Amino acid sequence: MQTLEKTHPKFSELKHRLTEIDDINAAASLLYWDQATYMPPQGLAARGRQLATLRQLAHEKLTDGAIAQLLDDLDTYAHDLPYDSDERSLLRLSRHLYEQAARVPASFTARLSRHRTECYQAWAQARPENDFALVQPYLEEMLELSQEWASFFPYDHIADPLIDLSDYGMKTEEIRRIFAELRQQLVPLVQAIATQPPLDDRCLHQVYPEAEQIAFGLSLIQQIGYDLSRGRQDKTLHPFMTNFSINDVRITTRVYETDLSQGLFSTIHEMGHALYELGNDPAFEGTPLAGGISSGVHESQSRLWENLVGRSRPFWQHFYPKLQQAFPTQLGTVPMESFYRAINKVAKSLIRTDADEVTYNLHVMIRFDLEVAMLEGKLAIKDLPEAWNERYRSDLGIVPDSDRNGVLQDVHWYSGRIGGMFQGYTLGNLMSAQFFEAAIAAHPGIPTQIATGQFETLHQWLRTNIYQHGRKYTAAELLLRVTGQSLNPAPLMAYLSRKYGDLYAL
Repeated sequence: MQTLEKTHPKFSELKHRLTEIDDINAAASLLYWDQATYMPPQGLAARGRQLATLRQLAHEKLTDGAIAQLLDDLDTYAHDLPYDSDERSLLRLSRHLYEQAARVPASFTARLSRHRTECYQAWAQARPENDFALVQPYLEEMLELSQEWASFFPYDHIADPLIDLSDYGMKTEEIRRIFAELRQQLVPLVQAIATQPPLDDRCLHQVYPEAEQIAFGLSLIQQIGYDLSRGRQDKTLHPFMTNFSINDVRITTRVYETDLSQGLFSTIHEMGHALYELGNDPAFEGTPLAGGISSGVHESQSRLWENLVGRSRPFWQHFYPKLQQAFPTQLGTVPMESFYRAINKVAKSLIRTDADEVTYNLHVMIRFDLEVAMLEGKLAIKDLPEAWNERYRSDLGIVPDSDRNGVLQDVHWYSGRIGGMFQGYTLGNLMSAQFFEAAIAAHPGIPTQIATGQFETLHQWLRTNIYQHGRKYTAAELLLRVTGQSLNPAPLMAYLSRKYGDLYAL
């Protein structure tokens, strides 16, 4: 970003103001990371106030008239630059962020931030106690705040502005269409698998000490490419990735001592998110161009590494002997093929984050439909647990044994907002298959390299084609640039049918 910066001082001034906003948001993210990892419970009230102050300050700076004036002054110069130049991309994205933020009062931003902290803490208590009533009033207010936020924008559907926050350019009706098409193809595959004998996954449910699990997970993601001089991993209730700069990108995980797959694959998943942020062009530091384009593209990277790589035969041809060395008593006599089949078992399950690749998207569709119904006023918060259980009964043929394993399992509605929180997971699954297909087409030797513990070719292809661009392009633009296709369920369904057809002899 040198051309405008050298010739137009106002561009430098805009970047300076944007970096100040980024610094404030990074400080708020650090406080949230601490809240979710190490903060003592009694720090809640002060933390809520601190986060609200920072969010309001960042909002006020972004909506300052000086930002608008700078964007207007630079608009003429921007049109003379190539569409995909860094400078024009920064101005285009900054304009979008300014116009989006300008519709929302700063006082509302502070009120929402305070409530997010309070609601999260109530959820953190309610989930282990299996007490939805404890968090219900907080969730009712979260719904009201989400509806109020949407009201600041023109929309075709009330969920559209909330979806736009996470997946810019997507709308409710488009997501419904994509989900219906995917569901039509998924359900027959799930039903076909259900007629076959279940795969044996008992080897995963022995006792695996937490410390050894964490140590193995860290060694694994370091070999793939996660740099601990630029990141770290900590424990939390619900795993997430957060970044404070391009050189400080952190992940969290949770570990169950009687379920090896939980900590193992959540670690790989969050590493995928982190690699995306760490691979941004360093020139984007401190500007809106740093980060990930959308929740869908971000999720495509975590799911690509977790599933298309991390649950593949080649991956475990390399890592399984190391896993056996880490857990000789548990896995020493278990063949690699048995372990591979165990980690790819398809089963109708209650927990989204534990779900297999085939049924996972059904979990997402349930959540998407429920949050849309809440926003439309068709589903009251008090009726949410019953509605949740009914959807699991009708869609997956199972009923949650508790709210802890039902409506309380995901943190999203309790820490952010209601609306636009879940569709990115399925959009990401679709894109992950499209991106991986393109990578293999460019470098057919990638699976063979993975089998020998070589990840640089794939990692470099992702850096070159996706990571380095940060937020320069929309998700739709990036997908078309990289794959030559728009969003398309066919590659994911081809992958699932091929892999699970083999596993279940369909």
